Amino acid sequence: MSEQPGPVGPVDPRELRVSDAERTHVVNVLQKAIGHGMLSLDEFTERTDKALAAKTRGELNAVLVDLPGVTHTDTRAPVREKPVELRASFATLKRTGNWAVPRELVIYNRLGSTDLDFSEARIPHSEVRIELNCGGGSVRLVLPDGASVVHDEVRMTAGSIKDKVGGGTGRPRFVLSGSVTAGSLVIRRPSYVRIGNLLIHSSLRITRAAD
Repeated sequence: MSEQPGPVGPVDPRELRVSDAERTHVVNVLQKAIGHGMLSLDEFTERTDKALAAKTRGELNAVLVDLPGVTHTDTRAPVREKPVELRASFATLKRTGNWAVPRELVIYNRLGSTDLDFSEARIPHSEVRIELNCGGGSVRLVLPDGASVVHDEVRMTAGSIKDKVGGGTGRPRFVLSGSVTAGSLVIRRPSYVRIGNLLIHSSLRITRAAD
């Protein structure tokens, strides 16, 4: 008579599998932490990568272990947090590639250049709000294919705006507000160069073109 396997012991809670909803919940917690100044934008990006790749509770909780007091009490609606600030004063600020985009951004530009390429970024939100506070210099926003933009609330003084995207209803939707004085705002789609059956993205990423 063969032996029956014994009872399986209790599963370590850290080894329990996590769902997409739990990963999204932790990303919202990280968003709250960056709003409190507990994480830099680079740290937020790194931890968001780990959270979205986590398979177990232990892996998911590891990105929160040093963030005491940060909770997300209502998972039915996003928590309104302090926007992430980006500053360029007599300097050039760039974001490109696979970076994590917070729900709200404030751009302070003083005679500098701010270049934000969202075309290959990770955007877990259906809407991204960007407040402009720019005096001189330039701001360039490269939006993903299919995204839409609204900039009716941007106040332009002795400046210029060039919108190559237009309105639309696509997602994510970028909602711009604030002011640009003696500067320029350019909003466009990513550009591609075709060589044979290859497409070269403006970030120099190469893909194969559809026939």
